[in-house]
This record gives sequence, C-alpha cells and structure tokens, in this order.
Amino acid sequence: MLMDEPVFTGCLVPSRLIGVIEAEQTEDGETTRNDRLIAVAAKSRDHSDIKSVSDLNDNTNQEIQDFFVAYNREQGKKFKVLGCKGPKAAFKLLRKSIKRGRAAEAA
Repeated sequence: MLMDEPVFTGCLVPSRLIGVIEAEQTEDGETTRNDRLIAVAAKSRDHSDIKSVSDLNDNTNQEIQDFFVAYNREQGKKFKVLGCKGPKAAFKLLRKSIKRGRAAEAA
C-alpha cells in the first residue's frame, strides 16, 4: 500500500486498489502463483491522483517489484514478476479470493 505516513502492523487503512503485480514464487523447487495487490490509502495527499499502476512512474513501479524480489530472496524463495495489471484485474482477483475463502469456511 502506498501512503503518506507509516503505520503500525495490523492497522486498518481505508484504501483503493490500483492494480496487481502478477508473479510466481518458487520455494523448495515448487512454483506457485503469488500475485500481489497494490493499493493507495484512500485519503493520501501524495497519491490522490493515482488510479492505476500505470499512473505510477517507472521508478516507483520498479521499486515495488524489487522489494518483493528482495524480500522473497531473504526468505530463501524466488519471486518472478510476470507482469502488472490495473484495478479491474485486481478487483477480479480479490473477488475470486473472497469466494474461495468463503467456500473453504463452508466446507
């Protein structure tokens, strides 16, 4: 999440989805899909004009991707970025995840 000020872990921040980084994560020789939703704080002054990941400048987009690659490397995992898509794809992925979670709860 892009926001103006840092917050503590577990803090709920109203936000809006701007896209998704599609990626694969490999751990112990097993590769799985591990997409990352990207959002901005709803009341952000610095990011109020960002409606899609395509609105991010190239440096910011690359920094976000590099963060996930480096973070996973530190955990002994490989993170391969497949591409970036906008808010429609992010919402579709979110709805699919919610549906899957509800199905798992009912089982």
